Amino acid sequence: MAITTNPLVVGRVIGDVLEPFASSIPLRVVYNNNKEVINSGELKPSQIINPPRVEVGGDDLRTLYTLVMVDPDAPSPSDPNMREYLHWLVTNIPATTSASFGQEVVSYESPRPTSGIHRFIFVLFRQPRRMSIPAPGWRQNFITRDFAEYYNLGLPVAAVYFNCQRQGGSGGRRLML
Repeated sequence: MAITTNPLVVGRVIGDVLEPFASSIPLRVVYNNNKEVINSGELKPSQIINPPRVEVGGDDLRTLYTLVMVDPDAPSPSDPNMREYLHWLVTNIPATTSASFGQEVVSYESPRPTSGIHRFIFVLFRQPRRMSIPAPGWRQNFITRDFAEYYNLGLPVAAVYFNCQRQGGSGGRRLML
């Protein structure tokens, strides 16, 4: 059996949230403190309060994309009964621009994990055409795969994720002086 080094497989993003896919479009996510999201990197809740700048690659402004941000570990990794929690949904993002040029369907909700280490995943889909997608009635139990299938989005064209835990961590030894 071959050992994979794909961070989306190692971090169980592919499997828990997404089907296997080949990334074909550059996707860059940067929070306002100049913290770029890298696969399996860690950000603190205080660093991700405001929506990030999301830059979408490509070469044709007529090509449109949908961005989904989910937490598959809500409310806790040991009991993810709200999997997947939808933190952000933006549609009709033109290639070569940023999410700010798209239509925000579900406003950004800052992640605030209360226990364990959570994965926060940005998934980019190529749209078949300009679309009017209504906001889901709730954020919990959003299923990225079902959403993509319902709106005929196919497999993702890019994804990136980061880890986050409650500010101050979730325990462990502390040296008391």
